[in-house]
Amino acid sequence: MIAVDEAISRIVGGFSTLLAEDVALTEACGRALAADVIAGFDQPPRDVSAMDGYAVRAGDALLGARLKVTGESPAGKPFRGNVAETEAVRIFTGGVMPSGADAVVIQEDVRRTDDLITISEAPKPGENIRARGLDFREGEVLIRSGKRLTARDIAVIAAADLPFIRVTRKPRVVLFATGDELSRPGEQRKDGGIVASSTYAIQAMIRNWGGEAIDGGILSDRIEAFEALPRLTSGANLIVTQGGASVGDHDLVQAALGRHGFVLDFWKIAMRPGKPLIFGRMGDTPLIGLPGNPVSAMVCAQLFIRPAIAKMLGCPFQPPIITAVLSSPLPANGKRQDYVRARLETGSGQVVATPFRLQDSSTQKIFAEAHALIIRPPDSPAAAEGDRVDALLLDN
Repeated sequence: MIAVDEAISRIVGGFSTLLAEDVALTEACGRALAADVIAGFDQPPRDVSAMDGYAVRAGDALLGARLKVTGESPAGKPFRGNVAETEAVRIFTGGVMPSGADAVVIQEDVRRTDDLITISEAPKPGENIRARGLDFREGEVLIRSGKRLTARDIAVIAAADLPFIRVTRKPRVVLFATGDELSRPGEQRKDGGIVASSTYAIQAMIRNWGGEAIDGGILSDRIEAFEALPRLTSGANLIVTQGGASVGDHDLVQAALGRHGFVLDFWKIAMRPGKPLIFGRMGDTPLIGLPGNPVSAMVCAQLFIRPAIAKMLGCPFQPPIITAVLSSPLPANGKRQDYVRARLETGSGQVVATPFRLQDSSTQKIFAEAHALIIRPPDSPAAAEGDRVDALLLDN
């Protein structure tokens, strides 16, 4: 068995960043940026008003002063003249500041009679003005390459007047479940069988992490069932199998794949849950063989598939690990790194982790209720209530 950190390093090292493509801005949310977004102009491009009011010369707009309104500057229709002494221009939010004006007095701070306003609250120079380039400047890097774009990022890119954006192609991940006992949700369950439930969770994880999840179906426990795998995985960037990775009479993934040129890198990791994980290559395509137990598979997906997808997207990846305080003791750990499902709560300025009593690798309900995995390194001594532990967040 190899250590978890070594397994992560070897798996991630087997991938490279994919090629880029241009997509419409409307399709870019969640995609990984493949090139820096650089501003082509100042935003706003000119000084504009931040409020509805009057553009004035601050030196003229003293308390009680009377100014003549000579025009107006609504958003998108700048006033073409100049604001001279004792003059004002009616202006609206987003309207371009006219030449000569250096402040905006808000409409609540004036009294207007016909074309004359009387100042009841004097503005300071620059008041209520959004200066040119307040948001960003020409040549400024707005978003760095490698970032997965959020809705807020999309707004910035749109403001930079970019209808298309360069992103990394989505990694294509083909996922197969294996086992005669499996059926799909809604299908007639086999005698003694179970639903292939965690397969759907892993597909959802892959999509959330920026990949394209392709359902390869359920393969039976026969070597012949794997004959179509090369055809079904053509063009894939990663092949994932679930189940059949252990040493039972019906755990035949390695034997079945060997007939199609599979080359093993490693098998078995010193961890719990998830020990019987397979990593290797089918030709040029990496393959990860997840354990069959649902929680084992989902924990392994978090630890190994997630950083692999980040590598293919060209995104920096740091596992979301926090420090928490135990609410109850934990026994000494054995030779394998343990991932203990736990709830998290905040109290007294710290995060408190409560391990679930039941940690069986088949209990999906508990895994759904968990917020994090407490990381217990190999040979860890018993931990007492109040001890600090590292916890891997399941949902950032």
